[in-house]
Amino acid sequence: MTLSHSHIWAAIDALANRLSTTPSGLARMAGLDPTSFNKSKRASPEDPPRPRWPSTESLAKLLEATGIKFSEFALLAEGRAGGQGIPLIGFAQAGSAGFFDDSGFPLGQGWDEITFPGAHSGLYALEISGDSMEPLYRDGDRILVDPHNSQNLRKGDRVVVKTSDGEVMAKELVRYSARTIELRSLNPDFPDRSLDRLDVAWIARIVWASQ
Repeated sequence: MTLSHSHIWAAIDALANRLSTTPSGLARMAGLDPTSFNKSKRASPEDPPRPRWPSTESLAKLLEATGIKFSEFALLAEGRAGGQGIPLIGFAQAGSAGFFDDSGFPLGQGWDEITFPGAHSGLYALEISGDSMEPLYRDGDRILVDPHNSQNLRKGDRVVVKTSDGEVMAKELVRYSARTIELRSLNPDFPDRSLDRLDVAWIARIVWASQ
């Protein structure tokens, strides 16, 4: 999708709505002139009017002030602001006991959330920490995980695996048999893994990343 003039301004309006504020409120949050994102600034006063775009600098300040990634802003620009809120879980939390059921679905409520389009029951996001998954996934990236249909995984799928010892890892699936799961490391500095199926608590496909 091409980010048009109307898409960019719609994303700013959607972000203001998400944060229960106004475009002027967003501008103040970003340390900008309060009128920077007002509707009067979106077109020139000429007849016919010419579209005015927010500057790259103002958008960068906006994203920094609101703590969202550009990929999330792009979802808003695509008209996906009305998407479902899905749980956002840190990798450290994912390794702790009591946060997931036996199939890899998150338990409980009160998680942080990110917005994702459409109905995605059971999906959740993990926030990457550390460098073990570089260069594909970097510290702070968010990956969307689908724990459904784990039996239909295929070679080459990128997956999250949790072992019965509480270790959580993101790898590429090499082989998935009745007895073993073979995984290729995304970072060449870290070893590939071969796990006994009995030692795996759950495995889930990565379906999206916020890179």
